[in-house]
This record gives sequence, structure tokens and C-alpha cells, in this order.
Amino acid sequence: MTVHFHKEDLPAGVLAGDAPLAVDTETMGLITHRDRLCVVQISDGSGDEHLVRFGPDSSYDAPNLKALLADESRLKLYHFARFDLAAIEHYLGVVAAPVFCTKIASKLVRTYTDRHGLKNLVDEVLHENLSKQQQSSDWGGPDLNDAQREYAASDVRYLHRLREELVRRLEREGRLDIAQACFDFLPTRARLDIAGWPDHDIFSHS
Repeated sequence: MTVHFHKEDLPAGVLAGDAPLAVDTETMGLITHRDRLCVVQISDGSGDEHLVRFGPDSSYDAPNLKALLADESRLKLYHFARFDLAAIEHYLGVVAAPVFCTKIASKLVRTYTDRHGLKNLVDEVLHENLSKQQQSSDWGGPDLNDAQREYAASDVRYLHRLREELVRRLEREGRLDIAQACFDFLPTRARLDIAGWPDHDIFSHS
């Protein structure tokens, strides 16, 4: 298991094939327009994770990464896809779909709990310990320290295994179809966030 660090783009040919891709992002905060994209993490589940760091003056011209994210033949795995999809589309200009979101899947099948964070999910479903100590660190600095790199890598390390178990549970509970409909809508939900409707329920009567 190796964590590979790249600046501004992935090397050509990295992550070739057709395996699903686990994807995550680190930003300067939670407001997409204000808080720039700093890191994209990506893994094909083979044991290595790739971190692509973007500097404060980045043009986000990352053709290899963009091509991979925009490849409609490869499933993208996220935890809270809504946020990552918005950040990727706003800064990189691509829709990183099709989508599987482990947080939505968790909410649809783990209805016995309100704890759907990645750490909780990894702990219960995979019996692994995931540290979130670096979650609120400064991702915009001149470099990433070892703790930050490990944290960023761990956010995509478990998503393939989580998907396998969550699909089993969704099938067991007869909720795979509704989950898929939610996943299919997520790029549009992210686009609504970018366009200015992050909190308003446009489907409500009011």
C-alpha cells in the first residue's frame, strides 16, 4: 500500500483500466465558491492511493485527472458525494459521474443509527479504525505533512469495500433501486448547490 503525491495533475496512464474509482476532495472550507479545492484523492481499490495537490495559484488545468473523473464508463465512489461533485465541477469543470455515495447508502440501510460519518461506517461495517484528526487542518499550505497525506489517503482507502457491503444490505432491504435513483440525481443536486440553492427544498410546497 503506497500513497503517491502529485502536483497539479496525475501522471499519464495512472489508474488505467475499468475498475471503479474512489474519489474524495479536500478544500479550504465548506463553501464551494469561496473555499478553493486543494487536493483530490483517487484510488482504484488495488491498494495504492493518489493525491493530486493544487496550489493557491492553480489554473486547475489537469487533463489526465479530468479525463479520468469525466469517464462515464467508470463508477465513482464517494462518501458525501454532493460536496465533492460540486467542488470538482466548480474548479475542474467536469462532472465526475456515475456515482455511488456510501453516505446515502448508509442512511438508506443503517436506519437504526444517526451516525453516518465515514469513521462510524468504517468502524461498524469493516471493523477498522479511521482517524479523523487532520479533518480540520490547513490544506492550502505549501506542502502536506505526513499526517495530512495519510488522512487524505484513508478517505478513499475503504470505499470499495464499503460499497460491496452496502450493496448487499441495500439488496437485502429492497432499497437498491431507490438508492440508484438518488445516486443518479446527485450531479444535479451538486449543480443546484453551485447555482445558489444549497438549502432550499425546491420540491416543497412552500
